[in-house]
Amino acid sequence: MSTTIQTSDAARTGIDLGLWRKLWRFAIRYKRSVWALGLFAFTTGFFDAALPWVTKRLVDDLADPNTPVALAEYAWLHGGLSLGLALSVLGFIWIGGSLRTRVGHDIRSAGFENLQQLSFSFYDHRPVGWLMTRMTSDCERLTNILVWGLLDMVWGFTIMLGVAIAMLVADWRLALLILAVVPPLAWISAWFQKRILASSREVRKTNSRLTAAYNESISGVRTSKAFVREEQSRSEFAEITGEMNRSSVRNALQSALYLPIVLVLSSLAVALTVRVGGLRVADGLLPLGTLVMFLSYCRLFFDPVQELARLFAEMQMAQAAAERVLGLIEAEPEIRDSEEVLERIRSTQQAGELEEGVAIDGGSDRIGEIVFRGVGFTYSGGQRVLEDFDLAVNAGETIALVGQTGGGKSTILSLLCRFYEPTEGRIEIDGVDYRYRSLHWLQSNLGIVLQAPQLFSGSVADNIRYGDLSATDDQVEAAARLVGAHEFISELEDGYASEVGEGGGKLSTGQKQLLSFARALLADPQILVMDEATSSIDTETEGRIQAALARVLEGRTSFVIAHRLSTIRGADRILVIERGGIVESGTHGELLAQRGRYHSLYTQQRLREDSAENTRWSAPATDNG
Repeated sequence: MSTTIQTSDAARTGIDLGLWRKLWRFAIRYKRSVWALGLFAFTTGFFDAALPWVTKRLVDDLADPNTPVALAEYAWLHGGLSLGLALSVLGFIWIGGSLRTRVGHDIRSAGFENLQQLSFSFYDHRPVGWLMTRMTSDCERLTNILVWGLLDMVWGFTIMLGVAIAMLVADWRLALLILAVVPPLAWISAWFQKRILASSREVRKTNSRLTAAYNESISGVRTSKAFVREEQSRSEFAEITGEMNRSSVRNALQSALYLPIVLVLSSLAVALTVRVGGLRVADGLLPLGTLVMFLSYCRLFFDPVQELARLFAEMQMAQAAAERVLGLIEAEPEIRDSEEVLERIRSTQQAGELEEGVAIDGGSDRIGEIVFRGVGFTYSGGQRVLEDFDLAVNAGETIALVGQTGGGKSTILSLLCRFYEPTEGRIEIDGVDYRYRSLHWLQSNLGIVLQAPQLFSGSVADNIRYGDLSATDDQVEAAARLVGAHEFISELEDGYASEVGEGGGKLSTGQKQLLSFARALLADPQILVMDEATSSIDTETEGRIQAALARVLEGRTSFVIAHRLSTIRGADRILVIERGGIVESGTHGELLAQRGRYHSLYTQQRLREDSAENTRWSAPATDNG
């Protein structure tokens, strides 16, 4: 895994307020809910702080034989404050839960929407699992902090401020004695939280390694058994689990020590209150009710201190998650329309309905000649694939690309589709650099069929209709018939309504590929791109596809990468690609006549196929005399 992915727990010594302000924008959209949550947090803290004050007044009245005690009034007052507290708790749970859900929805939606816009280069070093974690567990963690953190801060500061004021008003000497415990408590909390934070990071880092090792071991279990490597795998896994155990124990021990120390300090405050306050009550210098109130406030004052310390530590630990999530939301695609193109699109949209033959960017909506002019391409990692590549393709021409793996064939198609852009030179459509045309217009005119067919959960019809969401059932069926898929679809239990399963798991590879062909053809693309599209299907299915494509490719510009050279014999031009350049070009017959690289590739493949066919049909040798 690349270091780009392993930066999830970068060490930090403080809270980045700028980062949290960016995330806070997702919550502040719901101003009414935020204000309501803050109000309920405030009233909860107020009622919490008010109840001991009522108790103080009641005890003072009961202790004074000369004062009539209105027990009913105290009962109603205490009951009203308790009801207010209960309603406040109900309110913040209801508002907080609703707000957390909406904020989480908005963050995930913003992340998913941006992921759809990002260039392919963004995904080169970011596995799917890494991206999924950002939008699930990281997002859940951040929304909890944003919403419940706001609640804890307002509630905690309300209680601490209210209690401090109430104690200072009641008896400032005793109040200062209790508040003197706060500085050492704050220092101890900071000391422990720093170490708990470090050990928590170590736990998460080790857990990531553990999860990766577990996943790799399970997915590669056949290989492990084939090479009798089970013992070595167990040993490596045991080493990681041992690190996980040590890190977890250290983290648990630190957490276990922290709470008792806080309890000891709060108990010290209670002991000081009992000692000093008790003496003053005995001397008649302090009402008994005030002492009772101080005892209640000792517990009430230190609870939010613990919560706020936990919150700030959690914010510090979650900053890496915040950076990752914001990184997805704010990432800008490397491949996007220029401001000039966007301005032309806006002008066209303002003009109203498009004229016939005009694209959304104001240019022609037809794709004619495509020219690669001095194209060079280097991946971000520094790997140079193409250099000074030239190619001119006429409208309706079928171009086949062949050659050894790694020669640059797929890169050429990726540049054509503008998944990447040339780092040198230019690609022109009808004489115009395609970077001056709309990206959406170009890619909406592409039909792509890849080696590994990608289907989505849903019905057969849904997956074919992915090529044109407005297509009717008749059009879907027509596309399926065209590629020879109608026959197997009709044999399914529910026909076109049959569920394909996750990733098309209920269908064979050949069936999935036929559906991907039907989907591409339903889109009626001006350019059809096939990258090893027939390499994973059987020869019978391939024959049906070839028969259909012979009709479909007529008059349509197409680019084909084929592993089986027999499938591209009808191409208008076959290009042999090696080391990012064209070493041979011509028709099937012309290239065979040259007896060069293509002839060698074709002959070797025919010999392998013939050998495999003979081996398949030859009977075992017998000695019958």
